[in-house]
Amino acid sequence: MNAALRTEYRKLVTTRLWWILLLAMAAYMAFLAGILAFALTQDPASVSTGVPGAEEASPMAPEEVARTIYTLATSLGYVFPVIVGAFAMTNEFRHQTITPTFLAEPRRTLVLGAKMLSSVVVGLLFGVVGTAATIGAGAGVLALLGEPAYLSDPIVLRSAALSVLALTVWTVVGVGFGTLLTNQVAVIVVLLAFTQFVEPILRLVLGQFDWSEGLSKFMPGAAGEAITGASFYTASGMAAGLLSSWQGAAVLLVYAFAFAIIGRFTSLRRDIT
Repeated sequence: MNAALRTEYRKLVTTRLWWILLLAMAAYMAFLAGILAFALTQDPASVSTGVPGAEEASPMAPEEVARTIYTLATSLGYVFPVIVGAFAMTNEFRHQTITPTFLAEPRRTLVLGAKMLSSVVVGLLFGVVGTAATIGAGAGVLALLGEPAYLSDPIVLRSAALSVLALTVWTVVGVGFGTLLTNQVAVIVVLLAFTQFVEPILRLVLGQFDWSEGLSKFMPGAAGEAITGASFYTASGMAAGLLSSWQGAAVLLVYAFAFAIIGRFTSLRRDIT
């Protein structure tokens, strides 16, 4: 297992794609955090009016503003670690290296497990960088505008630390999804479409009905946000509330292992030539 872990880790970090996505995530999150910090302090109603036709959402408290900004990566930036995780498997199929991989280690479940475990290190890096970029830009804008940044508040710091954890788990989810859907182009299209458009819209719609409001809390993005205990979507009134932190982590891990198990007995069960 140790040899498989070292091998899979090297496969992840010896390509340029991971650090290109890491830099892109840092820049993207810094930009969004700065914009959101400005919007929430200058015109809170611009992002807290809820859905059209609904009652106006209550203005956020300063501490909630800080938490919402500092955990923005789990709301809008988790697509980066999940894509990196998916590439751990889809790169093998795209470049046809999956055959020598299974020749060197024919135990396919072990290879899959090694990929999921080795992705944790890279996911942790994405979590740290994405959260740090968000906090740095968001706190900077808040300070420039004379608003409290709450960088020493225990609750805010806890949410920021849990943001790192959530983004790490998202990388493992990506490995599982890449095992289920091994076509790299299809994975990119599906992940971008689902994380940026489909799920936000579904959470918005499901949150408007009593019978479906609870279901929206168990969607992948909502589960990731629940880990931190803060959410841009719920704070702005665009989605239902969140699960507890441990429930969110459990639900997100269930998605990761469900994708991996289904992929193991479908995509990885086939003859690889």
